[in-house]
Amino acid sequence: MTLILFRNGRVLDVIGGQTIAGREVLVDGATIVEVSDRPIQSPDARVIDLKGRTLMPGLIDAHAHAIAIDVDLGHLPAIPVSLVAHEAGAMLRAMLDRGFTTIRDAGGADKGLATAVEKDLIQGPRMFIAGKALSQTGGHGDGRSVTTEVGTCACTQAGADLSRIADGVTEVRRAARDELRKGANQIKIMASGGVSSPNDPIWNLQYSEEEVRAIVEEAAAWRTYVMAHAYTPESIHRSIRFGVRSIEHANLIDAETAAFATKHGAFVVPTLATYDAMENFGTKVGLPATSLAKLSDVSKAGRQSLEILAQAGTKTGFGTDLLGVLQTYQCDEFRIRADVLPPAEILRQATINNAELIKMTGRLGVIATGAIADLLIVNGDPLANLALLEGQGENLSLIMKAGRIYREIS
Repeated sequence: MTLILFRNGRVLDVIGGQTIAGREVLVDGATIVEVSDRPIQSPDARVIDLKGRTLMPGLIDAHAHAIAIDVDLGHLPAIPVSLVAHEAGAMLRAMLDRGFTTIRDAGGADKGLATAVEKDLIQGPRMFIAGKALSQTGGHGDGRSVTTEVGTCACTQAGADLSRIADGVTEVRRAARDELRKGANQIKIMASGGVSSPNDPIWNLQYSEEEVRAIVEEAAAWRTYVMAHAYTPESIHRSIRFGVRSIEHANLIDAETAAFATKHGAFVVPTLATYDAMENFGTKVGLPATSLAKLSDVSKAGRQSLEILAQAGTKTGFGTDLLGVLQTYQCDEFRIRADVLPPAEILRQATINNAELIKMTGRLGVIATGAIADLLIVNGDPLANLALLEGQGENLSLIMKAGRIYREIS
């Protein structure tokens, strides 16, 4: 195994919200084996001199879409899956270059793509995949036009897509079991209308109690959980009440609903970068007019949702939900959250909070003995200047995932 020793710099303690000078970190293969405030004696180790820079855990994006290579998701099924895979590979490498060593894919990516990353055929973040998200007919995952007639089962759609249609308890059970069979780490459902879907208003409630509880039951049988796309207080409240663990977006959440989420230990994952990017560049990159019209319903409430969640003490994750070429704005999420939250809290959301969400507490998102060696060297202190994490990773002089160095600038 390869021994690497980091010394002569600062280590970011995301739990305590501080950078600590004089701490040394020893990596053996894929694992952090020692963290010490005294010199570590390891004569066989390669020494990396931090030169006063900051060593921090790799970042986690809890709401990404690796195969969303087009801003207009309606185009995806017509693109050859081989081309989708190659373009997804390029986008995944770009995420890694920005410091994201782990992502939770929120719909679309399959076990093959995740395994390609695991085997290093594609250089990118490790992936916790949801497979195809489950949508009811006419729901957020139903991209068919109003002129499309469906005379037979609409449970699957051909080609690359972020979701599949399933209606009724029997079919949603079948769909959930199928996605779990194919390697999904968690199941995603559409519980309200959305911006990128053509026909459903934001306030539309999707899936019945019986359907959601059936999906939750199937996920629990695999010792995993359900994440739900939901914007409004009613859609969020009912999802949590039916057993959903992770709420995605939640722009329109109110204080009462945030308190309910806190009481039930649910996570909420805001994804504010996508709304800023769509507002600024949506027309230019081909976002459909129906989506542009819906943006105003949710975009302005985004920052307020961060305040509401913070006041309620809700477990809050870090996600981005960017599509196509807009994925280049992934790190704008740091800038947007900094309008409301202190840097230490934002860094916790992008590390230990997300690690807990994906059930990897103590293994990801921390610099600690026994953790996976996902490490970044930042040219400065991100607690003092969170903007160091913005852009395309220009201020990262080292990127390590599971002990392998993917970038090193001395």
